[in-house]
Amino acid sequence: MPVALSYPGVYIEELPSSVRTITGVATSITAFVGRALRGPTDRPVRIHSFADFARAYGGLWVDSTLGYAVQQFFLNGGADALIVRVHKNADAAVMQINANFTLTAASEGAWGDQLASRVDYATRDPSDTNLFNLFVKDNGTGSLETFRNVSIAASDPRFVTHVLEQQSQLVRLTTVGSLTRPAVNTAAPAGTDPFTSAGNAYVVTTNGDDGDPIGDAEVATGASLEANKQGIWTLEKADLFNLLVLPPPTRDSDFIKATWDAAAKYAHDRRAFVIIDAPATWTDPNSIQDSDITAVATRSDSAALYFPRVLQSDPLKENRLDTFAASGLVAGIYARTDAQRGVWKAPAGIEATMAGVSALSINGQAAQLTDGENGVLNPLGVNCLRNFPVAGMVVWGARTLAGADALASQWKYVPVRRLALYIEESLFRGTQWVVFEPNDEPLWAQIRLNVGAFMQTLFLQGAFQGSTPRDAYFVKCDSTTTTQTDIDNGIVNIIVGFAPLKPAEFVVIQIQQIAPQP
Repeated sequence: MPVALSYPGVYIEELPSSVRTITGVATSITAFVGRALRGPTDRPVRIHSFADFARAYGGLWVDSTLGYAVQQFFLNGGADALIVRVHKNADAAVMQINANFTLTAASEGAWGDQLASRVDYATRDPSDTNLFNLFVKDNGTGSLETFRNVSIAASDPRFVTHVLEQQSQLVRLTTVGSLTRPAVNTAAPAGTDPFTSAGNAYVVTTNGDDGDPIGDAEVATGASLEANKQGIWTLEKADLFNLLVLPPPTRDSDFIKATWDAAAKYAHDRRAFVIIDAPATWTDPNSIQDSDITAVATRSDSAALYFPRVLQSDPLKENRLDTFAASGLVAGIYARTDAQRGVWKAPAGIEATMAGVSALSINGQAAQLTDGENGVLNPLGVNCLRNFPVAGMVVWGARTLAGADALASQWKYVPVRRLALYIEESLFRGTQWVVFEPNDEPLWAQIRLNVGAFMQTLFLQGAFQGSTPRDAYFVKCDSTTTTQTDIDNGIVNIIVGFAPLKPAEFVVIQIQQIAPQP
């Protein structure tokens, strides 16, 4: 009772409701891991367009496939991505202003060589010898950052080190010992850019380095990556992702099996799904066997394999056609299908058209798969990309890597697996309130009410088989699922079952002649 009853009259008391709405999580936040021109390497960054990627990571780069995969993702319907930048031996550019004041590029790479800065003392208090104004420009992009009234005094709210850490996208301050206020730049000669050495600006004294091409060790197989939350494990710093894409480390190489296995295991642990590119060495669809597939990755229900690669124009090579892995565009089709139809719809079929693709590529040449070749790969759990008249180029397969006919897996189909992951993640997040509640029938009834309402919503959206809720799903949480021993051990057991929709993979039309009736 919230208040003591002390006087005659009417008292209002608000009672807690047993309704705790479970909200479905996102289904197509796609994590990309690869090499980029610039950008942070210590955390995943969420972006919502290719323009965001270009601003934060430098856009397309001829030495990396990451930018092309991200571009294809957004072009084909993607809307939400996480970028993890990895590098090998890259260094940040350094701008030595004085013995105790050094600006370092905010991230590794040769992009930092274009940085320049200027200093003046036109502050709010010219008599304060700690204050100054700092201007930093990236001459490569034209971006200019202005930091007025910053101070070298650590006790000042505008302490320059903290200001740059929190506000600058271009530089960080590194120093040894006490800071010394940088000297004022002299005026630039007439007609000279003030943010150049000729304009008397501070410029880079030690060039940055883009480093070497990355490989498996930088993404997944390095001994200390998991412990240090690097490579794919940088995503430990992200709250949620649903799809994982690893563009090839270079245009002419592929990841090894150990990398794909690590990615599939990590995705499984995070209730996510990996899109795997078939190796560039697969040149004859008729010769691909189970051993070729298991040489790429261990059979997993948390991954799907797509073949072949695609030809698309490369803006960095005069728009000539080049071969690219298809994982980025396939992830975009997943996202588009989720938005238009739901996660329970297979991301395949004539609606799953591929934008920005000129042709399919086998061994670097334009090619088309035949029905017979598709018939060899599909029973092995390889999803094909096809080119049909009128429909154009489409995704024409929806099996997980565990979807080979011989395995008879319950997670044979991509939409079934992803729907289960969606339900699992949504219920995991939506039932946190249950922890430490009194473990008895009132709690069980609330669980049945709220989980049942979530499942009913999915049923009404067409996510399950069955014409009635009884046929489509069930939620059990009572004394039959949670025994007295469970209660004594602090356990409540919730059982949720659902009848998933299976894609119509084979359509059989039977035609028969009939004799006209006299």
